[in-house]
Amino acid sequence: MKRIALSAFTLLFAACAAQADPQTQSFYGYAYDLATGKYLYTEVYREEIDKDHWLSGHTTYYDTAGKRLGEKTLSFASDPYIPVYTLSLPGVGYSEGISSVGPDGVQMFKESRENGRQTGSVAKVEQMAADSGFHSYLYDHMPDLVAGKTLKFQFAAAGQLDSYSFRARKTGDVQFEGKPAIQIKVEPNSLLRYMVDPLILTYDPRSRRLLEYRGISNVINPDTGKPYNARIAFYSKPPDDAPKNLPPLD
Repeated sequence: MKRIALSAFTLLFAACAAQADPQTQSFYGYAYDLATGKYLYTEVYREEIDKDHWLSGHTTYYDTAGKRLGEKTLSFASDPYIPVYTLSLPGVGYSEGISSVGPDGVQMFKESRENGRQTGSVAKVEQMAADSGFHSYLYDHMPDLVAGKTLKFQFAAAGQLDSYSFRARKTGDVQFEGKPAIQIKVEPNSLLRYMVDPLILTYDPRSRRLLEYRGISNVINPDTGKPYNARIAFYSKPPDDAPKNLPPLD
């Protein structure tokens, strides 16, 4: 179950103020080890937004020395919550993604040095999301979450070539950079929640902007061969412990 989620996410930043025409937004995500607080890597995002709809995106991952770790490209042309995407991490020999979304289902793949290329598909059902598309799903249902309702949806996980029942609910009010925010817990809607750590997301409830993601990362730790458990913060300016040579925004 190690790749059920993605950063944010992975994750994950379609929330923005409504725009008159499609626009490109670029920003950083600052990733820290969830247990130790050590700075891990930087995410550089370039997102295409039409009003409040996420159209496509590109994320590049860099280590603290500025070395490129990998990238992810995604498109929501086929479905607003299930992107066609490819995540590629050449340094560890891993890739995964969704190759197509249609009436015949969600076609997925993953490839590793150990097991080669594997493919699979799951049925496309109502209330379904995949990869960073679950952020768009939460964005569109934010009023329900703020009101205390529990959302239930199916999550297609390319890293597992399978789909799982998930649920999301507001767990509390917090502060982020000195401003009010809410926390949302996303977890399996089954006994799997006793074996899989939840995702904790922090949002601005008014703009519906994603502020922070806590959970399994897209980036694999080369020392363990497993994805990092990370806290990815979308600060308004680089934190003091961020690398001084941050890659430029496109």
